[in-house]
Amino acid sequence: MTLFAIRRLTLVTTLCAGLFPVMVSAQSASPVAGVPAGTGAGVHSPNSPFAPLQERTDVVPWSVLTDVKTRVEKNRILPVFSTPVMALNQKSQRIQGFMMPLDPGEKQKHFLLSSVPLSCSFCVPGGPESMVEVKTKTPIKYSLEPVVVEGQFAVLKDDPYGLYYRISDATPVK
Repeated sequence: MTLFAIRRLTLVTTLCAGLFPVMVSAQSASPVAGVPAGTGAGVHSPNSPFAPLQERTDVVPWSVLTDVKTRVEKNRILPVFSTPVMALNQKSQRIQGFMMPLDPGEKQKHFLLSSVPLSCSFCVPGGPESMVEVKTKTPIKYSLEPVVVEGQFAVLKDDPYGLYYRISDATPVK
């Protein structure tokens, strides 16, 4: 990650914790009953100007990616992935989602894909299981509409940034 991306993630976390402490606390209740905040696929706001993702048979569904349990080890929360998720590891996969840029600019080589569109430019829309870090071969034009990328998919068991998934050498797919 670039220094800008690290600062942005830190800023996002800090701002969200200050502005919306109930939403970012893992111990607090989320808008969805029974689901702790900061987990799950995120909630698509009914007020969003963007339509939810259309189901596609050629992409990994978010329902598979968000099927993650967690365990606590030495004061850290680590993911425990299901067998279907582990079967995706180190293979070429397609993922559909909404872009969350990590660097400034019209074209992006490094960004996050989210299962739901952003409703606040300072807040993450769901937990780490609702995002995939994307590193592309060539820059992709930023879009508010959903995008599909294909690349080498990695399941991250102990990422220092708390991410669960990454796609490397990604290319856009229509």
